[in-house]
Amino acid sequence: MTKIRVTLILLVVLVASSCSLSKVNREYRGAIVGNWILNEVTYAGNSGNFKSVLFNDVSDDCFKGSQWFFRNSNSTGTYTINPGAECMDGVRNIRWSVNETGGGTNQLQFKFIDEKRKDVSGGYGYRLDIV
Repeated sequence: MTKIRVTLILLVVLVASSCSLSKVNREYRGAIVGNWILNEVTYAGNSGNFKSVLFNDVSDDCFKGSQWFFRNSNSTGTYTINPGAECMDGVRNIRWSVNETGGGTNQLQFKFIDEKRKDVSGGYGYRLDIV
């Protein structure tokens, strides 16, 4: 009986430690949590006029002034697109996390969810480098 109990305790510790966040991941998550406003969309290393659709949602111009909210307790959040001429305004629900790449650059990753926190993107998501 004691052998089974020890094995069970070790299994619980192993599972709990494998699900915990690393120190670096916790630090990045803590830095991201809260309200943010996206002021500008730029294309690194390029100049000129660009027109693109971001996150398979709306054009890059629609993201200027968008409001982002990241909740740490359940890894959910939102971004809100403001009304505009070509913008489908409104709130988009997301589930987010920080991905440790191992190469020194960590990434914010997210996918779209509904109000009940169910995946609506078929498992697809997006990753952005954190700089």
